[in-house]
Amino acid sequence: MSALISAASAALPLSGWGLHTLWMRRQLAAANKDPLTGLLRRDAFEQQAARMLANHVRPCAVVMVDLDGFKAVNDTWGHAAGDEAIRTAGKVLARAVGGGCSGLVARLGGDEFAAAVPMSGPSTLTSLLEGLNRELRAPLTFEGHELRLGASLGAVLHEPPALADLSRLLRLADEAMYKIKRHGGGWLLSNNDCAQYATVNGRRAGRRGTLPVGEQTRATAHTLGSASETGGE
Repeated sequence: MSALISAASAALPLSGWGLHTLWMRRQLAAANKDPLTGLLRRDAFEQQAARMLANHVRPCAVVMVDLDGFKAVNDTWGHAAGDEAIRTAGKVLARAVGGGCSGLVARLGGDEFAAAVPMSGPSTLTSLLEGLNRELRAPLTFEGHELRLGASLGAVLHEPPALADLSRLLRLADEAMYKIKRHGGGWLLSNNDCAQYATVNGRRAGRRGTLPVGEQTRATAHTLGSASETGGE
């Protein structure tokens, strides 16, 4: 009997430590997720996307998404409506990118999202962007009101064996997104060339979190997208 008691006593700390470890893992997982959408946060996305790009022998796309008309929805119908729009956009992206494509999706903040997606080629990326643009523009019903938002999507295709530089790819996708947003929304595929816009602290000038120092005069991108009807932020 004493042997059984000793064994049980010895097992208790191990059991407690196992529960503590499980709790810690869940806390860490929760910290990596955006509470509103359940998508990855920026830091977790960048870590996982960098690993995915480095380990993949297939092409991968990096996509930046910004909702158009989001401020008007917030101002007109309130933050609850804006939150619903963000949640819906997150579900659209998670379903299209994180499902059968085995990609990664993140909410970077506000109404801005990013994705990294394995691709079979440029035509697959074109289909993905067209589908996302269509779904993100679909009317949303909130408390009996029809909310209409647009979307601006910028993308760049990384093809091995070229070195996968996630920071550069995000920058190129962001520039393409910014350019198509200025033309009313839709989607735009970067030509995977060098960055064309002025930089502040490593980020495109004029975007959230940077100083509005103006653009460089030369800005080129390979336009394969269609303009949406909803422009602005």
